[in-house]
Amino acid sequence: MIEFLKISNLALLEEAHLEFGSGFTAVTGETGAGKSVMLGALSLLAGNRTGKEIIRTGADSCKVEALLSFPDTTEIDAFLEENGIKKCDENSLVISRTVNREKSARAFINGTLAPLSVLSELGSHWIDFHGPTEPQKLFSAKHQLSMLDNYCLEQSLKAKYLALYSERESILQELENLANAKKLTPDEIDFLRTQIESIDELNPTDESIAELENASKIAEMASEIVEKSNAIFESLEGDDGAVSIIAQANRMASDLDDAGEQAQNLARRLADVSVEISDIADEYARLARSCDMSEEDIAKTRKKMSDWLSLSRKYGATPELVRNARNDMAKRIEMQSDVKSSIKKLEAKAEEILKKMKPVADEIMSARKSGAKKLSTNAGKILSRLGFKNAEFLIEVSPEKEPSTNCGSSCEFKFSANAGQPAKALAKIASSGELARVMLALKTILAEADNTPVLVFDEVDANVGGEIGAEVGKELAKLSEKRQVFCVTHLPQVASQAHNHFLVEKTQTKTSTSVQISQIGDDRKRRISELARMLGDRNSESALAHAEKLIDKSL
Repeated sequence: MIEFLKISNLALLEEAHLEFGSGFTAVTGETGAGKSVMLGALSLLAGNRTGKEIIRTGADSCKVEALLSFPDTTEIDAFLEENGIKKCDENSLVISRTVNREKSARAFINGTLAPLSVLSELGSHWIDFHGPTEPQKLFSAKHQLSMLDNYCLEQSLKAKYLALYSERESILQELENLANAKKLTPDEIDFLRTQIESIDELNPTDESIAELENASKIAEMASEIVEKSNAIFESLEGDDGAVSIIAQANRMASDLDDAGEQAQNLARRLADVSVEISDIADEYARLARSCDMSEEDIAKTRKKMSDWLSLSRKYGATPELVRNARNDMAKRIEMQSDVKSSIKKLEAKAEEILKKMKPVADEIMSARKSGAKKLSTNAGKILSRLGFKNAEFLIEVSPEKEPSTNCGSSCEFKFSANAGQPAKALAKIASSGELARVMLALKTILAEADNTPVLVFDEVDANVGGEIGAEVGKELAKLSEKRQVFCVTHLPQVASQAHNHFLVEKTQTKTSTSVQISQIGDDRKRRISELARMLGDRNSESALAHAEKLIDKSL
């Protein structure tokens, strides 16, 4: 959960230091007061893209910092370690992000500079946003299927199907290429065979090319290496060389053994130098012998290196790319020699994969049908509490005729808000208020299968009110039992059920506008005043009394 949030120069907010508790946090304020500032700060920390216009007027940069804590950081730590970032200390994660007017934006994770892509991927591990446009996603068949799969389908099963699907698509692409390919002339076939022979003769494995490159360096410097290595050996081991001079010094040093500890230590060091220099001389002698290449050997190495450079320029800088090019050329020749046979083989292979996909698709559809039934039932129960006493919510799962990334089947969410009316596709019958409640019901259920610790709802209660608003508040409070929930709301029935309450206020003068965020959850008087304002009049005795009842009822 988010324990601490610091915001500097974001939109109309100059500075805010906010501490959060667990459970359900409501964010309220008058329309236009800037309630979205807090959500904007969380969005920045989640790695979402933004422009420089978010920087407060007159400031050079805006900055957001947060301290998050987790009961178990195993998953987060694995991600951090994979990206070269320090793991969490005492189950705490520290994130900061700065947006500058003149310089590039910067993000830090546990003190380590991180690219936006890493911050964004990390965000998917700890926070999930549900904004005003979220219900509109229910119109998308792809999003409906994704929600159902998140509820009931094992990802490994889906991955198995998609791997087979991808393999089959590659074969179908090969078939298409073969059907459209220009027939090679005899000269073109001869050229390809010549290239294949050149590659086969060189046999460019990763190891052989590494050895060739090393041998080539030696070949180009062979005479110089031999000449200078022998000269170094002679200067060290010759009659008047360093070894002889140091040996004489060693003999004189031994005469000073009785001169005390310092003289003995120096003698030992001198003896070590003598051994080391002798070893170095021997190594240079071996280097000279190993590089003593004949002119014929040098010519062969140069020829082989020239052949490799020619191939790498044509087909790729690495041995793997050259080998792949060789296989592609061989395949083209094979296909040209017997196009009909090649097509038959590919078609048979595609059919074989299709047969393998069938039982996987059947298993996926069975899981989806079972999950759809369960999800429909559970969503119906919540929708009943949200004011749809006789509503019907259905999820229909149907097989697809052709293989696709949908894994063999698709689904459609259908809804009827009133008894006696047939359930129809959401896009055809649902109002915005109905969609918001359907989405909340689904999110409440899906959250059980989702371990994301922080959920953010922006005006999820739009277009609802009264008793239904109270039920929305109950569902959000229930949802917060296992995770931290933030909700920007205009409904006092929702805000009254929050465990924490933050008030956003805008202050305007003739020359400036600013926003302040304050925690009022522990201040009963201020909270009652805010709820009364949301009810219509903070100075009305009836509104104040109603606000007090709402708070007492939620306790």
